[in-house]
Amino acid sequence: MKKVRFGLIGYGAWGKHHARAISECGEAELAVIAARSPAAQSEARASHPTVQIVSDYRELLAHPDLEVVDVVLPTDLHYEAGSAVLRAGKHLLLEKPMAANLAHCDELIKLAGEQRRLLAIGHEFRLSSLWGKVKEMIEAGAIGEPQYALIELWRNPYRQGAGGWRYDIARVGNWILEEPIHFFDLARWYFSSLGNPQSVYARANARRPEHPELQDNFSAIVNFPRGAYAVISQTLGAFEHHQVAKITGTRGSLWATWSGAFDRTFHPAFSLRYSEGENLKEIPITRLTGEVYELAEQIQVVSRAVRGGSALAATGQDGQWSVRMCLKAQESVDRGCVVGF
Repeated sequence: MKKVRFGLIGYGAWGKHHARAISECGEAELAVIAARSPAAQSEARASHPTVQIVSDYRELLAHPDLEVVDVVLPTDLHYEAGSAVLRAGKHLLLEKPMAANLAHCDELIKLAGEQRRLLAIGHEFRLSSLWGKVKEMIEAGAIGEPQYALIELWRNPYRQGAGGWRYDIARVGNWILEEPIHFFDLARWYFSSLGNPQSVYARANARRPEHPELQDNFSAIVNFPRGAYAVISQTLGAFEHHQVAKITGTRGSLWATWSGAFDRTFHPAFSLRYSEGENLKEIPITRLTGEVYELAEQIQVVSRAVRGGSALAATGQDGQWSVRMCLKAQESVDRGCVVGF
């Protein structure tokens, strides 16, 4: 089968991993990288000598043989670049969050439909051998009807990003969109049999009084139909990178853990345990899991979807719902009350 030709817009810390994942995928070919700074261009040339490097993504979009464009830019540029990709007639893989507001999410979905192009959102946790196994067991009825979930992250502070964009709230939108968005997506995915979430109550605080918008600690309760709810919590005031998901249902429970020195480690520790009554089992996870591994899976899934052989892990509609939940959670923090979806 002919390889799917990719263009990549953005060559920062995470963009470099995207470039590696595309280059290593047997079903994809990295053809062009758009990197804005001379330093990023030089690094891209050194790491990918056979790939064309350009400074302006519009030059990348002019290539007629590119099929998919992967956008890995700061949040405030997602809509601008993503809409340009779709208008150029290319399939789009867009890093989360899909956009900083719902109007831009809706416009991207509309554009993808008009152009008859795929719109894939970078919720790579759905492709994890660990977090995906949790979903598989829930769907198989292992815990009965899901009733409660705790999805928690304990980690180092965020890296500032190129030019400090992640610490500029006007560019990032809000910090709930930055990483807790993954956990909102997992909760909605795990509870999909119950229907979409109904309301959220959230709290947050910051260690720096002069920057209350940069929320180091965040927690939310998301309410689902039939009385089910999920607790989503994150602290940036800790060390290393440790994530847990605990889910209970009418018949059993699951406890998944992932730990690493940092989020993009190639050497994590992870486990999954399942209990039904007094019967406690360790569920084997035979494939390495973590962002760098899920990213490789994501590139493969998108490549196969372009060739008509696979469904997307997360669509534009999924991306829109994730942004909606994060924005409503921020509204709840600001207003101090329960907010409906």
